[in-house]
Amino acid sequence: MLQKVYPILLLCVSNMFMTYAWYGHLKDLAGKPVIIVVLLSWCVAFFEYCFQVPANRLGFRFYSLGQLKIMQEVISMGIFALFSILYMKDKPNLDFLWAALCMLGAVFFMFRSHL
Repeated sequence: MLQKVYPILLLCVSNMFMTYAWYGHLKDLAGKPVIIVVLLSWCVAFFEYCFQVPANRLGFRFYSLGQLKIMQEVISMGIFALFSILYMKDKPNLDFLWAALCMLGAVFFMFRSHL
C-alpha cells in the first residue's frame, strides 16, 4: 500500500520544482534578461525531471497512464494554487474552487472503474 503513495509524493516534489521554474522568475528575476531566466529555469526544471521520471516509472506499476496524468494535473493545480496564494501573494477567489471541482470530476472519471 505504501508503494502506491511514493509516486504521489514524488509528483508533489516534482511539481514544486516545476511551478517555481515556470512562474517563480516572474517575481524573483523580473529585471533579468530572458536568456538568463530561461537558463536558470532549465536548471530548476532538471530537478523536476529527477522526481517526475521515477514517479511515473514507479506509479505505472499501480496506476494506468491516464490515472498518472490526472494525478499529476491535480497535484500541479494544487501546488500552483498554494504557490500563487502564498508565494506570489495572489488573492484566492471562487475560480480556484470551480477549477478544483472540475478537476475532481476528471479524477472521478479516471478512477471510477476502481471504485
